[in-house]
Amino acid sequence: MKSRVEGQVLTSRFDRGRYATDASIYQIMPRAILVPKTWGDVEAALDFAKSEGIAMLPRGGGTSQSGQTVNDALVIDFSRHLKKVLSYDPETGRIKVQPGLVLDDLNRRLKADGWWYPVDVSTASRATLGGMAANNSCGSRSIRYGKMQDNVRSLEAMLANGDLRRFENARPDQPLDADMLALAAREKAEIKERFPSVLRRVGGYNIDALLGDNPDMAQLLVGSEGTLAITKSLDLRLSPILRTKTLGVCHFPTFHAAMDAAQHIVKLGPVAVELVDHNMIRLGRDIAQFRPIVDSFVRGEPQAILLVEFAETPEENRRRLTALGDLMAELGYRWDDPGKHEGGVIEAEDPAFQARIWGVRTQGLNIMMSMRSEGKPVSFVEDCAVPLDHLADFTSRLTDVFHKHGTDGTWYAHASVGLLHVRPVLNLRQDLGLRQLRAIAEEAFDLVAAYKGSHSGEHGDGIVRSEFHERMYGPRMVRIFEQIKDRFDPDGMLNPGKIVRAPKMDDRSLMRWPEGYAQQSLTTVFDWSNWPDGLSGAAEMCNNNGACRKSTGGVMCPSFRVTGLEKDLTRGRANVLRLALTGQLGPDAFASDQMADSMQLCVGCKACKSECPMSVDMAKMKTEVQAARIAQHGLRLRDRIIAYLPRLAPFAAKTRTIANNFSRFASFAGFSRTSQLPKFHAPFKGKSDGDVLLFSDTFNCHFDPETLHAAQRVIERSGRSVGVLSAPGRRLCCGRTFLSAGLTDKAIAELNRTTEVIRAALEKGKTIVGLEPSCTLTFRDEAVNLIPNWTEEMGAQILTFAEYVKQNPPVGLELPGLQVFVHGHCHQKAFGVAQETVDVLNAIEGAQAQMIDSSCCGMAGPFGYQTETEEVSRQMAELSLAPAIRASSEKSLIVADGFSCRCQIRDVTHRNANSLAVVLDQALTR
Repeated sequence: MKSRVEGQVLTSRFDRGRYATDASIYQIMPRAILVPKTWGDVEAALDFAKSEGIAMLPRGGGTSQSGQTVNDALVIDFSRHLKKVLSYDPETGRIKVQPGLVLDDLNRRLKADGWWYPVDVSTASRATLGGMAANNSCGSRSIRYGKMQDNVRSLEAMLANGDLRRFENARPDQPLDADMLALAAREKAEIKERFPSVLRRVGGYNIDALLGDNPDMAQLLVGSEGTLAITKSLDLRLSPILRTKTLGVCHFPTFHAAMDAAQHIVKLGPVAVELVDHNMIRLGRDIAQFRPIVDSFVRGEPQAILLVEFAETPEENRRRLTALGDLMAELGYRWDDPGKHEGGVIEAEDPAFQARIWGVRTQGLNIMMSMRSEGKPVSFVEDCAVPLDHLADFTSRLTDVFHKHGTDGTWYAHASVGLLHVRPVLNLRQDLGLRQLRAIAEEAFDLVAAYKGSHSGEHGDGIVRSEFHERMYGPRMVRIFEQIKDRFDPDGMLNPGKIVRAPKMDDRSLMRWPEGYAQQSLTTVFDWSNWPDGLSGAAEMCNNNGACRKSTGGVMCPSFRVTGLEKDLTRGRANVLRLALTGQLGPDAFASDQMADSMQLCVGCKACKSECPMSVDMAKMKTEVQAARIAQHGLRLRDRIIAYLPRLAPFAAKTRTIANNFSRFASFAGFSRTSQLPKFHAPFKGKSDGDVLLFSDTFNCHFDPETLHAAQRVIERSGRSVGVLSAPGRRLCCGRTFLSAGLTDKAIAELNRTTEVIRAALEKGKTIVGLEPSCTLTFRDEAVNLIPNWTEEMGAQILTFAEYVKQNPPVGLELPGLQVFVHGHCHQKAFGVAQETVDVLNAIEGAQAQMIDSSCCGMAGPFGYQTETEEVSRQMAELSLAPAIRASSEKSLIVADGFSCRCQIRDVTHRNANSLAVVLDQALTR
């Protein structure tokens, strides 16, 4: 096949392992993966698959929660190249797109014209339109906009026999359409009897779309999970943007009360009514990035809240929000009223406040999955949709089922349409967990049938629900579904085993935890004891939700944003780590060349630590891999130079004329020929003691000592004496360069030595301030898991310069009429201390500072100077940082606290960036 296509064909065990899972509980190794560049590649792949007698599986973002996008098949990944807008008419709101286009990327393009695609799924930052169509996706506002099938005009798709055609209104002159129309007409009574009359039904095949006056073949294909045809393009129906919105956060003392209230709230005409239960509130408060947001809209300890959104005119929104408060009072919930139950409405009319609240809700699944235990909330009965007037009773009875089988569930829901996202907490490594899975599924789906609901209400059938169709639809309707599949795909080669002829949902051989699943014996560098099974358990925290696939906003994942490859994604790395650690990729896979290749473009930005809802810390995991490789293969010369830089720098500085000429010859060690290495300067020395002790890091001390001099002058202007944190012998070091090279024993030695000095200084009442973010924040991060008796609280006592100045602002600062653009270091962002730099600058009279919305600068220590990664480094800078700086006025200031960030800005944009210390020093001397 490689000779027939322009795109990539991936066949290694590592590549196949990266595509063996989606966001479900299942794992099936594919035969191979094609990343097509053109539609011709897809056609060639179909011919190849037919000739070889293997199945095909079209795939988008790979975030399916029911197992739709895993199979023993040739996987076609549409998400990298086939993601263009093919035609667009902003006057009529009509658009045709390729299936790999991501929803958020589409909506960003449409926003300026006043349009959006309203199937607003929570995974919008990575959900592809093709995947959404295959799944018949819905979204929070489906009560107004309906499902995917209501918003697709037509599909151009290729059948299993290779025929390419447009599917839209059924044409009796087309043999396939005629056969489907005849089937629908013949089975009309059965369809009407068996298809539940709830908005959220996405199970089976939409044969009901061929009844009535406008039979629609496109709607039959929507929701077919890649089992009937392969989509080439989608013609979508856009909607005008919701211009004004308001949000009421309704608090309830019991879960049942919230479910019962939903049927009354929908009568006020909201566009969304979303449930957040006490588990999500509790877990959200345990996650650093969500805690302040949750506390801003949750009052007290409610057992459930409903997010009720209105989107009319401002005046009508206000009227309905008031009516919501009155309704809650009528239902018996109002704070500080002795005649009412505890509860009420928090009003959110500010758009930014609403966006923060919805941000927590859209991450609901991932927040629920953040439990650090072998038992996890498991997706299998989470898609149940019942008539709204039965919702409260259904949830009570389903809770009883969970309790009967010794567990409980986590709940969140599209309450406006009677859809529940409920996940019982189970340990599927154990046989008991599998027995609970089966028993709960059977009883839950019997309940759904009794209430005439749908067991597939949003996330489709996949492996997890397809086998239960007879319970809901009856055997005759399942035979109808099989007839549809056989007419479209007589050889059963398109994603077999989904919707019809499905395997057992509890077949352990199809799961992520096969027989004998266990971490292999491994001595780790970091302390992973907070996770069950240590490092393997930490890697397992990745549930494949795909948040790392977002293309804008935040930092994660900069390498994927450049390459678009699953290999260079936090999720892709976590998957092969888990497989390697459990022996599923062969012996010595953990320290193998393929694992090193998986980690090569990880820049250790730590964005995954804070932006991944599971807090998967890939930077630490990469260090584990490097340490294991060094133990087997030793260290290359370039990596040794980088690792020992803190010890080499003092000697290089003394002979800096010679050392600075090293760059001419550095390429022999693997350094870049085109990027100029930083120059050594006379090192910063400073005083031996003071009220404030500067942590003089290697980079600022030897390459940019003016930053330390400036910091000293700024602090001294506040009346405090300034010295340098020091000890007899060599300079103190955080060990970061040793960590970056994998020499963890050396890093631990440096940290032990330095933290001993820090403890003594803190006991004397000294204040310790660091200038380099990566070095300073090492004491809040890696040190905690590397050395004994060191905590995050201790590390937080070593302040960044911005933190110190914000707490101790100098007087007499003035920067009249100056615009300042701040690039936050990745580690500052990961630890939530980047905004301090902006705040300090905005406190200066006359200054106007703002944070550049940028991902990683791409330099990342030595990454930008390595021959094999320098081009990717520059591309990372060009994603957002470099364009933003070029767009700024030449008279504006660029501030970057990271030394490597300043180097990258200079090299890529030819603009000078200053540290905060230098800018404040200049402001004091004006």
